Amino acid sequence: MPHPDWRQSVVDYIRTEARPVEKFGHQPRLYALACRIGEGLNFDDDILFAAAWMHDLGVFVGHRPDDPDQLARWDHVPYTIARTRELLLSWGFPPAKLDAVAYAIANHQPHNDPAETEAIILRDADILEQLGAVGALRAISKIGRDTRYPTFSSVLPVLEKAVDDLPPRLRLTNARLLATKRVKHLESLIAAIHSEAGDLLH
Repeated sequence: MPHPDWRQSVVDYIRTEARPVEKFGHQPRLYALACRIGEGLNFDDDILFAAAWMHDLGVFVGHRPDDPDQLARWDHVPYTIARTRELLLSWGFPPAKLDAVAYAIANHQPHNDPAETEAIILRDADILEQLGAVGALRAISKIGRDTRYPTFSSVLPVLEKAVDDLPPRLRLTNARLLATKRVKHLESLIAAIHSEAGDLLH
């Protein structure tokens, strides 16, 4: 039987480890989105909860390499899966569900093509988190802090690519419905940036 407090252990751990601190908000939003997307579908909520909360562990400061060259080559997924298995077991998570959690984490990115329901839901939710006002906030917060995005103009293509590439990748009907307003909001922001800054964004 699973330990009744394993979910609280997950939340407490991620609250402590999520650095920079604004990264913590992604996890509860992602799980809430996943539950909305999964309405009417048959899925295991233990698997979805664990994967949603643990999927980005390897991108947190303290869990990823400090060296810029190593960081540029870092694939956080294998690390995240290995640590997630260890941590969930120590918190009393059902061992029989660990492989499914690992599968969902391994397939949560837009380029993946998962077959399991929990992984499909999680991937669609993670795509939605890259759209809309929240998606813009998440990208803009990296300016000047992430070596890939030293200026405003360096992150604008990320927003434009999200609008163009991500919506067609959504698999589930509920996710597509939720994406409609998010895409419009992000398109409006991009248009406003171009209108206000023109070629002088920097």
